Amino acid sequence: MRTMLAAPLCLIALAAAGCGSSNPVIALRAGPRSFTAKDYEVVYEAWTRDADSFEFGNMQDILNVTATFESWEFRWAYVVRYAHDYNLTTEARTQMLRASLGDAEAHHRFFVTLAGQKFRESDLTAERAAWRVLLVDEHGRQSPPLEIEKIQRPASPERVYFPSISPYRQAFRVVFPARHADGTPTIPEDAKYFLLRFTGALGTVDLKWEFENERG
Repeated sequence: MRTMLAAPLCLIALAAAGCGSSNPVIALRAGPRSFTAKDYEVVYEAWTRDADSFEFGNMQDILNVTATFESWEFRWAYVVRYAHDYNLTTEARTQMLRASLGDAEAHHRFFVTLAGQKFRESDLTAERAAWRVLLVDEHGRQSPPLEIEKIQRPASPERVYFPSISPYRQAFRVVFPARHADGTPTIPEDAKYFLLRFTGALGTVDLKWEFENERG
């Protein structure tokens, strides 16, 4: 079974940020969470971003993209929901959670669905893909992905837990290192925000995750 990544925001803090906000302020910190299976949808929405890029000359859609950052918090919420749905034992859930959170220390993972003008060029794994994907910190330092996996046939858990999946979109898992080659984090613990950037000859689309100031 593939280890899926998933963990509340403080649900109160999320509500205060505004459930209708397209970019709610979220917490990057690690640590224990107290979730139930019913919390998953709220956490999913908090860690998911989407954007449309338009070619205003002819108003044709260039790129429609949605991405979920599988953060520490998301991973925790995902495992709780998955364990509930599949009736896992406490031991099995603990093992799944430990593996997922351990992976979070080494990798930043994103679940991405997108649609562009041309299907083949919108395949992020294609040799002549129209888009390059980058993780960009608030200082402009960029990280290329370690791996991009195309999901040919999303399984039932993926279709349920990642509702941006659609017959009209391609789905991918995009993996970045948690640290640069010099050992510095690609997303610092005190980061104000980071971007997932899709860029190419057609233009640039940035998805932005902003974080609350936890140090007061």
